[in-house]
Amino acid sequence: MIIRWVCAGLALFAVWCVPPYAEAEPLRIEITEGVQEPMPYAVPDFVAENGAAAQVAQDIARVIADDLGGTGLFREIGKAAYISQITSFSSPVQFADWKAINARALITGAVSVNGNNVTVKFRVWDVFADEELGNGLQFSGTIDGWRRMGHKVADAVYSRITGEGGYFDSRVVFVSETGPKNDRKKRLAIMDYDGANVQYLTDSRSIVLNPRFSPTGDRVLYTSFETGFPRIYLLDVASVGRRVLQSREGTMSFGSRFSPSGDKVVFSLEAGGNTDLYEIGVSGGGERRLTSAPSIETSPSFSPDGSRIVFESDRSGSRQLYVMPASGGEAQRISFGPGNYGTPVWSPRGDLIAFTKQHKGRFHIGVMRVDGQGERLLTASFLEEGPTWSPNGRVIMFTRETQGAQGSASLYMVDITGRSLKKVRTPGGASDPSWSPLQK
Repeated sequence: MIIRWVCAGLALFAVWCVPPYAEAEPLRIEITEGVQEPMPYAVPDFVAENGAAAQVAQDIARVIADDLGGTGLFREIGKAAYISQITSFSSPVQFADWKAINARALITGAVSVNGNNVTVKFRVWDVFADEELGNGLQFSGTIDGWRRMGHKVADAVYSRITGEGGYFDSRVVFVSETGPKNDRKKRLAIMDYDGANVQYLTDSRSIVLNPRFSPTGDRVLYTSFETGFPRIYLLDVASVGRRVLQSREGTMSFGSRFSPSGDKVVFSLEAGGNTDLYEIGVSGGGERRLTSAPSIETSPSFSPDGSRIVFESDRSGSRQLYVMPASGGEAQRISFGPGNYGTPVWSPRGDLIAFTKQHKGRFHIGVMRVDGQGERLLTASFLEEGPTWSPNGRVIMFTRETQGAQGSASLYMVDITGRSLKKVRTPGGASDPSWSPLQK
């Protein structure tokens, strides 16, 4: 059955896997290692139900195949191996032909275009069980949104096969970089999670850092040096309108992040040579100090329920990770391995914290449980930092920079097993990613 193939690759720890086609209690499977053999699947070109849909039908099927293949859990079977062809959305599936080429899953669909409107419908088949997973679905939208419809179909397929939420219909805000290292231009940009549809949100006249999406994905916090001092700005994605969120004479503010409710922001503020964590309302009022120590406190991140904050501090003499109540108070150290830890980010699932680690001249992206146990390093290179979680908490995007005077920054994705590492396509250099929630 399909469910057994994919569950073996979802995580390094226990997951719940529910076959969406069976009336049964959830099956709990203990996972001991990452995927060894990706599950083979087939995505024939979707059927064009009218002449205007021919190219769009092929393009949507390709987006779906790329989304699934990019997870590392699935392996696409090339069209040259097909015995059967899908010529009608309603025709019976010849399961024997798909079994013969070892396809475990089959995704079929059809597309129609009427003027500026596109409708895509699809089905997911468990080839070895000779049955459909759930019922067929359809999505509609404008011709300009055909890529997004492909992502939405891929999310539905991913969810039906794995029992997990998807992450393809999402966006990433990041810092676009151009020019040499000694004169690098930086501006905010936004794109689909896979690097398509890049749009620029700011110009390159001043340095920008640390963009962070709101919980609803319609606003972005970021730090700008346009006044000569770092200041936090709040930007509306749709209108690209912005305003200063926090500005106090003689201080520097940076490293901001929304609360899960979206009505508060936590950030670092440097004043008088000391850097602590503060909270402020999105409207700009009610500023409140959360830490008070002679050390440097930065990179705060809320737990999904908003009750706790993980942050970076050098209070122990080296950069380590700490967790404290969201209202402030006593903090507990959770990182105890060799090296320095930074840029912690709480998983949207609430089970893990991603971080950057520097040890023996190498940088790593890693994860640990919220109590600091179970640390695992997923990557290693000359320089990498700034993890951000996919909406389903299964994939991490981060910045990796190459060595040397001509070195450049790029975005990469890695799943939480550490087995599937993939570079994200961007027009030029890119850093500081922040992953949005699924789009509405």
